[in-house]
Amino acid sequence: MLTVDRLITIVGPTAVGKTRLAIDLALRLDTEIISGDALQVYRGLDIGTAKPTAAERRGVIHHLIDIVGPQEEFSVADFQARAATLVAAVNARGRIPILAGGTGLYVRSLLEDYRFNAAPGSEAIRRRLAELAERHGGEYLHSRLRAADPETAARLHPNDTRRIIRALESRELSGETVSRARNDAPVYDSLVIGLTMDREKLYERINRRVDDMVAAGLVAEVAGLLAAGVAPSARSLQAIGYKELVDHLHGGRELAAAVADIKQATRNFAKRQFTWFKRMPYIHWVDVDKFPEYDTILAYIYSLVAGKFPSG
Repeated sequence: MLTVDRLITIVGPTAVGKTRLAIDLALRLDTEIISGDALQVYRGLDIGTAKPTAAERRGVIHHLIDIVGPQEEFSVADFQARAATLVAAVNARGRIPILAGGTGLYVRSLLEDYRFNAAPGSEAIRRRLAELAERHGGEYLHSRLRAADPETAARLHPNDTRRIIRALESRELSGETVSRARNDAPVYDSLVIGLTMDREKLYERINRRVDDMVAAGLVAEVAGLLAAGVAPSARSLQAIGYKELVDHLHGGRELAAAVADIKQATRNFAKRQFTWFKRMPYIHWVDVDKFPEYDTILAYIYSLVAGKFPSG
């Protein structure tokens, strides 16, 4: 009989509380966490990525954090391959791993077992386009397709990111047809929990978090990366919070304006995260506003896990 690996997944927009919940749940279950964040893989990007400190991790093993240098490339395909190996390894140790993060593309690539075409050149193009969609939204890619191929763009909805990527990729490959097969449901025996809350409250949290990051030394963190030789054009420094402060440090923008831009970009990113996760019908949504105390949220999530994996 085929055994399917088990997996608990916690997703949701930035600043909703995924990290704390995942750590507390991991402590209760005596298990390990796999980060589903595209930026926490980079060493040296700590404050701006809200990377949990050693103290905050409280002894819980975290995978896929601090695994590449800030000047290195790391793609969704890299994540998928490493994360799938980790899920199998943690299951082999008799535990159910917790995948926690807000990078929708990364999470879906693992849960739905995306297949990336390995044809020379096409894989790199697809990764780049998919990550542009994650960073800037589907409308950005749709506008690029509209400029290059208005007829095809007119047939595709701006939210149909998968087909837009396919069309752009095909043009870049001079007519080569490539596809990305995927499942429409998790390939794991999985409980997928989505945290949500009132948008205005979330945006207030985001604004406070950005202020806290600046107070904690985010400007110095970015300056240190630049001083260490990381190019401003490096993928890691194109992230929200880093790009704006590179412009502040190199371009002379006022800090207040850069911080305002970080807040706005983060709020926009949260909107895109909601869009990504709403496409995943198997998510069990939990509205944190409906729980008066944090401990009641944790207890409820734990009850969901116990109901799904009674012998886990």
